[in-house]
This record gives sequence, structure tokens and C-alpha cells, in this order.
Amino acid sequence: MERKSIRTSALASIAVVVMFGVAWEAKAQDTKIPYPSMAPLEQYLIPDRNEEMKLARSAAPDSISGDAGVLVLGRHGYETAIKGKNGFVCVVERSWMSPFDFAQFWNPKMRGPICFNPPAVRSILPLTIKRTELVLAGLSKAQIIDGIKAFEKKELPALEPGAMCYMMSSQGYLNDSAGHWLPHLMFYIPLTDPKVWGADMHGSPVMLNPQFGGAPEPITEFMIPVGHWSDGTAVTPKNEH
Repeated sequence: MERKSIRTSALASIAVVVMFGVAWEAKAQDTKIPYPSMAPLEQYLIPDRNEEMKLARSAAPDSISGDAGVLVLGRHGYETAIKGKNGFVCVVERSWMSPFDFAQFWNPKMRGPICFNPPAVRSILPLTIKRTELVLAGLSKAQIIDGIKAFEKKELPALEPGAMCYMMSSQGYLNDSAGHWLPHLMFYIPLTDPKVWGADMHGSPVMLNPQFGGAPEPITEFMIPVGHWSDGTAVTPKNEH
């Protein structure tokens, strides 16, 4: 009953905010954009590599993340901190993995611990690495989008069946609206009609994440909230947000 309550509350209160805020509404044109450009790089970095590794691994239960590889963000991109043994890789994503039209695209406070399964390591993680390299090269959003269109040139790997990830950390900060949000799983499939999965339908636990959606990555991404954080702690109304 508790889990049903959590999912219902999540769908009712966060369906239009979701993980990355869903969309930036243009009707607020006269409102100052809170993060109009990239902040100094130091604000995105975590000085203590051990702390970043710990945060990255908090994305999934220890039975998964304990043997996973770990990447940490350096001044020129992600660096391998631990190679891992089980094919999973955990990282802490930064704000530039948000939709390009999201107002908090440059929010330096955002920290998204995420642990990719092996198919996602081979076909989704390269997107995180590619976007990050383009951002740290000082390119504009338009140039970054052009760089990611390498998909069309087959310079980035095609999406693999079964690609998914864990985002179950209670320590992440996903944006100024969602905060820690909810522990959840994410599934990646080729562009498709969200209704095929029942996403965002009344009573459905499946949500559409607008992170990619063909702009420009040809990927549809779904989220399913779960009832416990990675450390086994149950989600309660108090820590739901």
C-alpha cells in the first residue's frame, strides 16, 4: 500500500516536473533565466575524487555498484577511477545532460548519480562522455547539438537492446525544482510513441523523460519510480522530494 501511495503521489505532484523539469515554458520570456550560461568549471567539479566515487556508486544497490566501474569528472572530461568487474559503470552526471531547452541546463549545483548496465555502458554512456567533452571544449549549445549529430554519421554507437540504468541515490540533486526527487529506473529504446509503454497515462507508474527524445539523440527514455533508495531505505512522503 505504501508503494502504491508513493507512486500515486509522484505521478500527481511531479508528472509535469519530472526529473529534468520536463520543458522550459517560453511564455515566461520576461522572466530572467536563472542559469543563462556555463558557470566557471570549478563549480561543476567535485574536489574530492573519493567523494565523487562514493556519490556515483550510491546510484544503485551495493550488490550492483560495488563491483561496477566508476568514472569521475576531470577538467577535460570523464576519467576512469575504477575499472570494475561486472560490466556496470557508475558516474555523476552534470546539468548539461538535461534537455537543451531546459532553463537549468547550466545549473552547477546539479549532481545526478547514475549507474548504467552493460548495454547502456556501450551505447548510452558514450553520449554522456561526448556531451561532456563538447561542453568542456567551450562550445555553444548549437555546436554541441551538431557534435552529437555524429549519430547520423555512425560516429557514436547505436542504441543496444536492454539498455537501462539505476538512479536510486538519496544524495543526488537533480534540479532546483525536483531536488532529490525519487529513486527510479530508466529504460532506453529507439524513438517511439510513449503511449506504447503507457507513459504518463493516468495511474501508470511509467513516465516519459524528455532528456533525449530526438533532440538530437534518437532515443526515447522512460522512468519508473521505485519504493526504496539504493541503501534500502524506504521512500516516505517526507523525503519524497
